[in-house]
Amino acid sequence: MSLPTNPAGGSYGPDSGAPNLYPPGHEHLRPTNTDDKSPSLAPNNMDTPLHKTLYAQGLEMRKKVVGEDYVANSLSKNSSDFTRPLVQFATESAWGTIWTRPGLSLRDRSLLNLVMLTALGKWIELGTHVRGAVRNGATEVEIREALLQASAYCGMPAGMEAFRVADRVLNEMAEKGEMVRG
Repeated sequence: MSLPTNPAGGSYGPDSGAPNLYPPGHEHLRPTNTDDKSPSLAPNNMDTPLHKTLYAQGLEMRKKVVGEDYVANSLSKNSSDFTRPLVQFATESAWGTIWTRPGLSLRDRSLLNLVMLTALGKWIELGTHVRGAVRNGATEVEIREALLQASAYCGMPAGMEAFRVADRVLNEMAEKGEMVRG
């Protein structure tokens, strides 16, 4: 297929330097984000009874760990047809399957998450899970020690940022009366 010719000379395309890649009369060449064969974003295969059961278990656990207000706010921000399958997947797999397993207490799962999120540098999620750790019975000392352990193995910059995030969240929780700092 040959590219359309630029009236000023040369061709259109990424290497042509021409600002208009699709001149009048050639709009049909422009890629779109839809395809007549593509299904709508709204339906997905995660609406089966099994998925709904795992989702309900996960949602209950998620609310228990990070709080109903946090979950409601998060779900309202991530409720588009595009993001819904990811939210469902996270709620089903992490919260509905892993967090509900026997073998580790919620406190221990929370402390593990703090260390892993520090290692990954996922500061927003770390803040969420600091809140969850407190709600799951981890003390401020245990949170500090988990973050110190992570600092030794993940590096000082990650540890320092993790401490800043945790301190901010713990202060916010204390200000709201959700905990007493020790």
